[in-house]
Amino acid sequence: MIYEYRVYEAVPGRLPDLHARFRNHTLSIFARVGMRVVGFFTPEIGGNTNQLAYILEFDDYAHLERSWAAFREDAEWKAVKAESEVRGPLVARLTSQIWKPTDYSPLR
Repeated sequence: MIYEYRVYEAVPGRLPDLHARFRNHTLSIFARVGMRVVGFFTPEIGGNTNQLAYILEFDDYAHLERSWAAFREDAEWKAVKAESEVRGPLVARLTSQIWKPTDYSPLR
């Protein structure tokens, strides 16, 4: 298994819209294209409170690449993204890291 850790910094004032897009649309699209969500998180103490972080689980790099390619080409995603960004982008900055569990990690 590998894990992708993504952090979105929302455009000021748009974090509620970003949450709504994930809650109402993106999660079901993720499931349809084979992405497994480990969890979504927001900073409680420390850090930038205008961020949304999440972790996805993939079997391997090929699974990750296939899933993201399918997601980017998904007609529903394209429509949802366009509709949610009528007033401008929701995300100011995105960072992504691919994590590989250590041999002693309970999560593998």
